[in-house]
Amino acid sequence: MVKLKFQRNDYKSESFKYVTGGNILQSVKLLLDQYGYIALFLSLLLELIALPLPGETLMSYCGYLVYRGKLSWSISILTSSLGAIIGITISYIIGKTLGANFFNKYGSYVHMKPEKLKKVSSWFETYGSKLLIFSYFIPGVRHITGYFAGITKISFKKFAINAYIGGFLWSFTFITLGKALGSGWHRFHAYIRRYVILIAIVLVIIILIMFIYKYYKKNS
Repeated sequence: MVKLKFQRNDYKSESFKYVTGGNILQSVKLLLDQYGYIALFLSLLLELIALPLPGETLMSYCGYLVYRGKLSWSISILTSSLGAIIGITISYIIGKTLGANFFNKYGSYVHMKPEKLKKVSSWFETYGSKLLIFSYFIPGVRHITGYFAGITKISFKKFAINAYIGGFLWSFTFITLGKALGSGWHRFHAYIRRYVILIAIVLVIIILIMFIYKYYKKNS
């Protein structure tokens, strides 16, 4: 079993590499140490466009830097929210501009294979634009939903309301979790797994309430 030991400068330790297992992410961690908010903003912006980075790990580590007093909690949430929001907005515009035919032909080059697009399509049919809220919490899906919202011509108003709320909730959740866990920030996966069922149930209840409200409003 690998043991993680935090030294005096433990915010620069190898724990990040242990969690992510990637040299690219180790580089991003070093950038977060050196450039803080700018690195956080750009990392999440690029991830929501298509760069394969686990935003949860980045934000949890950022929360740890908040715990260490290296970054501000409120500014970190604002910065990461803006990065996610701008990133998913860019993907929405690209999807709307290029259309379905382009992604059916070239989507596999940006991790958007036809079978994945088909799966997201079925989710959109089931949950509508509300999928944009909780898709942030699904790795491998969040960077697709912006494109798909554009491809299916969802109105920008619906897209923005749901995607921007989701971006804020996503950022708030993981930065706050990293801050709360402190030096144990790298265990955030265990806490997420523990509460994922509860979170899923709450989301389903919220969606059902919204559907029922719309149904009665339409038929009243």
